[in-house]
Amino acid sequence: MEKRGRSAKAPSMPAPQQPPVAPRKERRPSMFEKEAYAQILRERLRESVHDVQYVEPPFDDSIADLGKEWKSALAKLKFANSYRMEPLKKFQAHTVETKVQQILKESLQDVKYDDKVFSRLSLELADRILSSVKEFGYHRYKFIIKVLFIQKTGQAINIASRWIWDVAWDSWASAKHETETYVALVLVFALYCE
Repeated sequence: MEKRGRSAKAPSMPAPQQPPVAPRKERRPSMFEKEAYAQILRERLRESVHDVQYVEPPFDDSIADLGKEWKSALAKLKFANSYRMEPLKKFQAHTVETKVQQILKESLQDVKYDDKVFSRLSLELADRILSSVKEFGYHRYKFIIKVLFIQKTGQAINIASRWIWDVAWDSWASAKHETETYVALVLVFALYCE
């Protein structure tokens, strides 16, 4: 008879086989570790899409020289802080409004309402108005141009805009051109960026 107790040996069983240990992956560095932030940025930039300014490649230079030219073309300009809290020239809504009104009259003289034509025309008008407003020389202002074409079919319309802005420097201007079949409304918002 077999004794059971502390001194008795348990029957031995073969040890289960463990799967082979795979090499451990390297731990991804934290962005707070020294020099790890640059590595994380390089990884992210490798997978992202960038807008590249086009530079005409020279046909007689070597490939090595071509890389230098691309780098110089894509270099960003860095400016020192000016600490200017107010614009040199404040946005004047009345002068912008008269200029926009003149552009609307010139562009929409004999145009009849057509939604397919107006989808293209609204983009062209916004670009033209934006370039003419920039000619006034309001530095550090960002401009938002809204061009609305509303067909006259006996309906009423309310248009509202909400902004968080500085009352002292930010402003807006509007212009309207009306015909028998439609109303064209342009809103120009000028936001000062310190």
